[in-house]
This record gives sequence, C-alpha cells and structure tokens, in this order.
Amino acid sequence: MKKIDWNGLTKEQVARKRDEFGLNQLEQKKKEPFYLKILHIILEPMFLLLIVAALIYFFLGEPKDGLIMLVFVVVIIAIEVIQEWKTDQTLNALKDLSAPKIKVIREGQSNEILSQELVPGDLMLIEEGVKVPADGFVIKANDLRINESSLTGEAEAVWKTLAETEESTSEDYWREDYVYTGTLVTTGSGTILVDKIGTKTEYGKIGKHLASAEEEATPLDKQIGKLVKVCAIIALIFLTLVAVVTFFNDADLPLKARFVESILSGITIAMAMIPEEFPVVLTVFLSMGAWRLAKKQSLIRKLPAVETMGAVSVLAVDKTGTITENKMTVSEIWVTANQAEDRLIETMGLASETEPYDPMEIAMLEYDEAHGWSKERLFNGQLVKEYPFTDELKMMGHVWDRNARIEITVKGSPESVLNISAVDSKKRAEIAEVIDRFSHEGLRVIAVGEQIVSTEAEVPKTIEACELNFLGLIGLSDPPRKGVAEDIQQCQKAGIKVVMITGDNGVTAGAIARNVGIANTDEFITGVEIDTLTAEELKEKVADITIFSRVTPEHKMRIVQAFKARGEVVAMTGDGVNDAPALKYADIGIAMGKRGSEVSREAADLILMDDDFSTIVSTVKDGRRIYDNIKKAIGYIFVIHIPIALTALFGPILGIPQAALLLLPVHVVLLELVIDPTCSVVLERQPSEPDIMDRPPRDPKESILSRGLLVKSVVQGLVIFVASFLAYYLTLQQNPSNDELARTMGLAVLIVANLFLVQVNSSNHLFGIQTFIKLIHDKVIWLILGGTMLILLALIYAPINSFLDLAPLSLTQLAICAALGMVSVCWYDLIKLARRVLKKE
Repeated sequence: MKKIDWNGLTKEQVARKRDEFGLNQLEQKKKEPFYLKILHIILEPMFLLLIVAALIYFFLGEPKDGLIMLVFVVVIIAIEVIQEWKTDQTLNALKDLSAPKIKVIREGQSNEILSQELVPGDLMLIEEGVKVPADGFVIKANDLRINESSLTGEAEAVWKTLAETEESTSEDYWREDYVYTGTLVTTGSGTILVDKIGTKTEYGKIGKHLASAEEEATPLDKQIGKLVKVCAIIALIFLTLVAVVTFFNDADLPLKARFVESILSGITIAMAMIPEEFPVVLTVFLSMGAWRLAKKQSLIRKLPAVETMGAVSVLAVDKTGTITENKMTVSEIWVTANQAEDRLIETMGLASETEPYDPMEIAMLEYDEAHGWSKERLFNGQLVKEYPFTDELKMMGHVWDRNARIEITVKGSPESVLNISAVDSKKRAEIAEVIDRFSHEGLRVIAVGEQIVSTEAEVPKTIEACELNFLGLIGLSDPPRKGVAEDIQQCQKAGIKVVMITGDNGVTAGAIARNVGIANTDEFITGVEIDTLTAEELKEKVADITIFSRVTPEHKMRIVQAFKARGEVVAMTGDGVNDAPALKYADIGIAMGKRGSEVSREAADLILMDDDFSTIVSTVKDGRRIYDNIKKAIGYIFVIHIPIALTALFGPILGIPQAALLLLPVHVVLLELVIDPTCSVVLERQPSEPDIMDRPPRDPKESILSRGLLVKSVVQGLVIFVASFLAYYLTLQQNPSNDELARTMGLAVLIVANLFLVQVNSSNHLFGIQTFIKLIHDKVIWLILGGTMLILLALIYAPINSFLDLAPLSLTQLAICAALGMVSVCWYDLIKLARRVLKKE
C-alpha cells in the first residue's frame, strides 16, 4: 500500500480528480423518445396486422369493426409503453441505494459531503449503520464488520482486515481488506481509502450491465412473427389470383363494375387468409395466464414470460433463500468423551451475545431455548469480562460470575479453540474426523470450550492465555426449504437442468445440492476459474456443471450467457442487487417478492410473492399448459380459416357471381367475431395434458405450427369445407335464385362445426365429450358456447337475417346442418380412439 496522507485531499486535488473521474453515480441509460417507442411497437408484425385489418374493415364500409380494432391497438400499445416505463425504474432503484451523505477527511478536517462528490483518494469514514457509497481499501478498522449480502448473496457479515497491498492476496474475488459500494456496516468503524467510484465500482458494473442489456424477442414472438409473414404472403398471392379470376369471369359487366367486383373478391379472401385472431389469442391467453398465476403467488411483470416459462430448459437458482430457508439452525452436535451434552448446550449459549444479531448465535440460543435453557435461566449471573471476536483469532468468549464460580465460555473456529485447549493427539485426530464429516454434510462447524476458575483475579487477560476444557462441536446449517427436493426432482423429470449459483464455497454448496437431489454434484467451478475461461470455453464447460461457487454478479451473467449460447432457455432466480444483471440477461428473471431487493424485482420478468420454490414449478407447468393451448388455438384458427378461404377461392373459380357467394365480406367479419371469443376463452380454460411435466422442454426453434399440427389442421379444414360448401352448393343448384337459403345452410354448418371443433381439439388425448364434461360446471364455457348457439339461431330466424342476406331454415334443414357440422369434426375422435388402441397393443 502506498504511503497514506492522513490529512486527506486538498480542494485542488478534489477538483482535479472530479474532472478526471466525474461524479460518483451510476450509468445513465439513454432514454428513447416516447414517439420512437410507439413507432417500434406499431412496426411489430402483430400490430401491423391489426392496423391492416382495421383499414380493410373501413374500406368495406364496416367502420364499427374497424374502430374496435384500432381501439384494441391503442390499448395494447399503452400496455407496452407502461411495461417499458416500469423497466426503466431498475436503474432508478439502483441509484437510490447509494448513501446520500458520507463523512470524509479533507485538508485535515472531517466533513460531511454528498456521496456523489466522492473521488478516488478520499479518506472516507464509515461506522455502524452506514451504507458504503464507494469501493475502497480498509486502512483503519475498529471491530469493522460489513454485511455484503447485497453483492455476494451470503447473509453472514464479514470481518474486515487492514489492507497491506493494493493486490489481492486471496483467491476469492471478494476481499476482506476492501469495502464495496451498497454494503452495510453492521458493527465497528473504519477509515477507507476510496479506490473506485461510479461505474467502476462493483455496483457500477451492475448498473452498466443493466443499462446495456438488450430486450430480446421471446421464442413465441419469433415463431408468431414468422407465421404472420407466411400468412400475409399467401394472402397476397390468393388476393391477386382471385381478383384476376373474378375480373375475367365478369366479362359481361362494365369495366368499372368488373374492377370493383374483382377487388372485393380479392379483399374477401385476403381477410379470410389473414389470421388477425393471433394478436387477440396471444393477448387473451397471456393476460389470463398472468391473472391465474397471480392467484398462485406468481406475479408476471412482462406478459411473454407467462409462455416462456414453459420452454425453460435450465433453471439457475441461488442457494441461500431459494434452496435453503436463509435461517441458520443447529443441525448436529458432537460431545467429546466424558463431557455432558447439556453442559455443551449451556456453554455455547453463555459464549453468545445476550442480544445477538449474528444468525449463528441466534440459532444457538434458539437451540438452547428448545432444550430448556431460556435466556432468563442462561444469563442469570453477572457478565465479568468479554473477549471480543477478531478476524485474526476467529473466536470469542464471555466470563460469567454465576453458580458461586467464575465460568469462562469460549466458542469459535475449531482450529482456534483447539489451540487453547488441553487435548492430546489421539483426541485431536478424532475431532478432525468429525470436523471433516460435518463439512462434507454442508455444516458450518463451531467448537465450544470452557475454563472454570475460583476468582476474577485468575481470569486470563487475553483469550489466547486460556486453558480450555474442549467440550465438543456444533454443526450449523441453513436447512433446505420444505418440499424443495421433491420440486427439484419434478423439474429434472420434466427435462429441466437445475444448477446452483452461489457465493458460498463449493464443498458446502455441493453438500446442500446433494441433499436436495440436484444431479452431477461431484464437480463444481469457482468464480476464479471462470475468470480464466473464454466465452467459448465456458460454453463447453457449463454443459456438465451444476454447481457454480464463489461467483460475482459478472460471473452470474457470464454463466447465463454461456447457457443461452448453447441454445438453452434460461430461468434465473435471485433476490439481491448482485443478481440483477443475470436476471436481466436470462430469458426469464425470477425475483423474490418478500426478501428480494427493489432492484432485483425491477429487473425480473416474474416475482414470486411467497418466495417458494414450488411456485416456480407450478409456473413452469402453467407455462407449458398455456403454450399447449396456444398451439391448439392456432391450429384451430387455421382449421376455421381453411374453409373460409376455400369458399372465397372456389366461388369465383366455379363462376358463381359475387353477390351469390357463400361468404361475403360481412360474413367473414361475422365468423371471426364468433371465432375470437370461442378459441380465445374456451381453449384458454382447458386444463393441462396429463403428461405435461413428464416430457422434455420444447425446442425454442421449433415452429409453433408443427408439421403434424399443420397436416391435422389442413385435413380438418378440408373436411369442414367439403361439408359446408356442399350444403351451400347443392342448395344453390336446386334454386339458383335463392342464394340466401344456400348461404344460410353453408354458414350454419360452419358455425356448428366451430362449436364441436373447439371441444374435439381441446385435448390431444381426450375425446370431445370428455373435455366438455371436465368443464361442464364452468359458467364461462356455457356462456360462450350458449352464446354462439343463440347467435346462430338469431342469424337464421331473427329479422336481422335479411340485412345479412340470409334466410330462415326449416327444422329439417337445421337438423341436416347440425348433423353435417358434427360429423365434419367428430371423425377426429375416431383417430384418437385408434391411437389409444395401438398404444395399448
């Protein structure tokens, strides 16, 4: 360490350093203009599709439908902008963590300044309760202990030593002779030589990573985007084809009329081909999914996260608080031969503080309480002397005048307590074996000893001068949360790799990982090792590692990026400021709602309101259910659009006049007003498939409209088209002048088929009647299906039918339509039955 000027900096030096290093503040994220945010959202394929659909409605003289669509666009844009604004709060929350004021020595005087005015070289004075505002070397310390959990994730406070060199003498990234921005002084005081400020500090690096993190499109967004583009291209081709065919078919009409008829025919099929239900389906499914998850203590901050959770293939979890309870507990005690267990329990309590803040001491006194040693009974004497804990000695002691004698009670690291105990070599070897066993079980080991003297004059001046009677060992642990082992097993069964990322040492982390059933715990990799690896090397390394120990925020971020580079969909849990960059870079950032910092919650996509690991598993299951149901809805939309598109195509090809076509533009709009609520609500409410957590995560690169689903949709769509078009065409052939009756027959078949289709396609395994029975008590399902039937009856028999170019049906004709609609869909249940039989065989 260079020679220190204890008078501090002069005004001139401060001014010079301010010019060189700037203010002690975090990275400022460049704000995007409000109009650009809206423009970026509008240019997304989904919103372009909605706007085009709205314009088509206006063009067709349907301003009401066009206005509804535009209102929908405005609402979704507003939601997106609000989500953007909430994300911007991440850095603001981080800035608020800095201490507002701090004491420094400048020109030989102690002054209080704003923390943002600190410069490298300042002598900063810290004491109990102060939040450290800059990184620096410890040059003077008086029982200085700092809680660094906001950076390291570890709850145990760290005793600080004096810095002798500017280079670290330890392999650990986190130094004991150095303090870090955002950490909290729990005891003592110290003088710090400021080394780094602003973006150069460990907190600053976190802020920089948060500011530079780019928002990525979710796997579902990418798939839907591709699908929409393909549909738009096909619609354009069909529009041109139909317009040309209609133009030449209407050769007997005037040129202007031919042109208008051909354009209307083209727009009709374009509307039939463009699946504008997609944005509605996605919004409804994700919004309803988020609402359901909120009832299960899982708060979704970004809607796409609902579905992305179902694609998670790697779940990176923090040890403390996520896997464990974040509460120290005495798990095991070992008593040396010829010593009483009760005396060991009593002595460890006497060696603790009467009003402890240390988690381990709290655990010891709770253990004492449980074994009959209440505080009143334990601390019933006079405290004569204290031997304070120091980092060098790694032990502490209390001297009590009680029970007509002087009791010296000591606890600390086994090595330190053994050094002042009367223990022979054989006994030492036995103790060493127990210590080794405790360590491999993931326990923190504390040794306890005592010395009894007659008078206060016999009490040694220092703890090192004591001659202890070694009583035994205490094994403390942060126990795993209840049910976490079962939850991890369920994740691994579902093909999700669970990895532990922790600031603790690898041996302890490995022991806890084994206890909860995490796979491949024989090897672990440390933060120091990660520093030696390139991005490509780390990418290869993470394939087989499930334990990452002694890691920094930057290491966590690199680990997440390495998994993503392997094509994994990564979910990361965290609660501290140190987790924020990794949460931001992960596909799904999961923050803890109860104990999580504001920064981690702002950086996350999902917040666990109950901090319970099982809620993650439940969310994964819901995510998979939602994705399954979205796939079913998209398949359903394709099925329905095929007969709509083919009727619009075959009419002009068969030479049917524009006015007599099965579906006019108004009917296409009508059908889609029926389709949207049916597929969006009925399919969204379907429960998960039985095997949903027994199969591996889906490939994020797979198309949402897989080859199997496409073939199934095309075949179902063709059968429905044949049934509806046949009913329409045969009726039209019998009476060419009564196109209203023919149109009503075809439209009735389509709507009835729609009702059965949503039940048949609700499950890949259950029959349509079974899916209906499962939700038979669901009032919403009855409302949707009953409402659709009422609409059908109103179209056929209400006075509105003449306005829509429809005609009433006889009961026989209605029965024929109902039968055709049912048969055109329910044949697929026979396919399911055949699959069941083949599977059993």
